[in-house]
Amino acid sequence: MIFRIAMILVTAGVAIFAIPRLASEIYALNRIVKPDDSPQRPVAIVFGAGLQRDGSPTPVLRDRVATAAGLYFSGKVQKLLLSGDNRFVDYNEPGAMRAYALELGVPDEDIVLDYAGRRTYDTCYRAKEIFGVQQAILVTQRFHLPRALVICNGLGIDGVGVSADLRTYRKSSLSIWNLRELPATLVAYIDTFITRPLPVLGNKEPIFPQSTPE
Repeated sequence: MIFRIAMILVTAGVAIFAIPRLASEIYALNRIVKPDDSPQRPVAIVFGAGLQRDGSPTPVLRDRVATAAGLYFSGKVQKLLLSGDNRFVDYNEPGAMRAYALELGVPDEDIVLDYAGRRTYDTCYRAKEIFGVQQAILVTQRFHLPRALVICNGLGIDGVGVSADLRTYRKSSLSIWNLRELPATLVAYIDTFITRPLPVLGNKEPIFPQSTPE
């Protein structure tokens, strides 16, 4: 009897985390496109992914910026919104992303920085409310795209996703990232459709004047 109850509890616990992740994957199926097949959108939203000890982008983050730069040069987007964490003086994700984008040849005037993209939800929320983004291509790795698409679309941004998997990542890293998506996706659904917590906000900075949010 105790074993049966324990199994029921374990199964219920797994379902609580697995169902949102599965739902996000189903939702993303027709919203993840190849770069060449992507529709034109005004902005590519690039999500932060950590810095190395010297302050440069991690390989994962470099792939995201490089993918977004490719979309820019192919005419798929007009601007890059580089969003990351800058809570500490010596930790500046958007600045490092900008430096790499410039190195790749993206003009500075077409780069917009969001210094308060502390998590995916914050990036999507601020993209709409601060930067006036209505339509966008979301640029991140495949494991992260379903959650990003659920959040951004749930907050009112018409978003499609392009995978930034430009290299083969270590299996151990992929396992950790996918495992982390289980609780993160559950929290994403709660934040987006139930609680709607306010991230750090501020003055509105519309990327395009006509997209000024109400």
